[in-house]
Amino acid sequence: MPLANSPTGFGSLARSLHWLTALLILSAIGLGLYGADMPYGSGAELAAKAQVYSLHKTIGIASFAVALIRILWALTQPRPVPLHPERRLQTALADLVHWMLYTAMLVVPLSGWVTHAATTGFAPILWPFGQDLPLVPKSATVEHAAAAMHWLCGKLLMVSIALHIAGALKHHLIDRDATLRRMLSGAAAPDHPRPHRHGAAPVLAAVVIYAAGAGLAIALNPAEPAPATAAAPAPTSGNWQVTQGTLGFSIPQMGSSVKGSFATWTADIAFDEATGTGQVTVTIDMTSLALGSVSDQARAADFLDTATHPSATFTAVIRPAPDGTYMAEGRLALHGIDAPLALSFALAVMGDLATMQAQVAIDRRSFGIGAKYPDEKTVGFVADVKVALTAMRRD
Repeated sequence: MPLANSPTGFGSLARSLHWLTALLILSAIGLGLYGADMPYGSGAELAAKAQVYSLHKTIGIASFAVALIRILWALTQPRPVPLHPERRLQTALADLVHWMLYTAMLVVPLSGWVTHAATTGFAPILWPFGQDLPLVPKSATVEHAAAAMHWLCGKLLMVSIALHIAGALKHHLIDRDATLRRMLSGAAAPDHPRPHRHGAAPVLAAVVIYAAGAGLAIALNPAEPAPATAAAPAPTSGNWQVTQGTLGFSIPQMGSSVKGSFATWTADIAFDEATGTGQVTVTIDMTSLALGSVSDQARAADFLDTATHPSATFTAVIRPAPDGTYMAEGRLALHGIDAPLALSFALAVMGDLATMQAQVAIDRRSFGIGAKYPDEKTVGFVADVKVALTAMRRD
């Protein structure tokens, strides 16, 4: 059987790519629908749901690669003549569905990939090439728009597949012609004096349909507001006023590091530069947490339970350390539990300006967070917390 197409039949490569693409796409659709209905009330259920979605994403990217190869191959090959060239409307509709499938085979997995890359959190792609995508920023706006496209274009893909299958069965069972056998065994059509060309109209129509669908999906699902940025620091009673800063953390989830941050927090700092001693009280608005695609889950009752515990407080005394750094030793009140915490930090004072950087590991089990998730393969036990701030001396 020849590898390339002929004017009357499909070559072995085109047929192999057709069936491989079909297998990958149907598998990805099935896993996506199944995963959407899976519960996630416990650690085991969440792990199982994430595994299904990881397979869905990985197979989706594989289908994108295979579909791209298939389309590029098809564009270099003659399109075998239709069995019924005299049925012009039927042939035009078949070409439209054909290009709707081609468009969907690229748009649907690519929009899902962009959604994954624009956020952090749930269900990593099962490959060694990282979870990001070049030119795709971590952005709630990008993630929301891509997710809307993925959802609606996925529905158009399923409609296109249904029409494609219905047409094949109609040819096989009603017309009793060789349409299906051409793709199964390479059966050839009768010779025809004119080759069948790739027309521009079906391609443009398919692109317009998907562009309109994507625009409609985004319009009907307005973008969620981006996570709040840190507001201007509230005045404090200490002799140093924080002017800017970040409070972030990372924690392993399903084998990937998930990064989060708190947009709203204050630090009341009293510090004597001459002795290197002082006191600090940090108050964190736990409801301002942003943790990618799992922000709502992290704020829910199974984890931080911000409805019951909307804030956390770290109160400590400051003293110099022998290595030239400083130590803030005190207690952290988090999730209804008060526990000791020692924070080592680097401090640089230049006139009336001071910069501080710190990093500390906090075990969520010490504060009863995520008790229903005892397996750290699902959600890691230790969060790596990083703090950086700039403060001005007050009169």
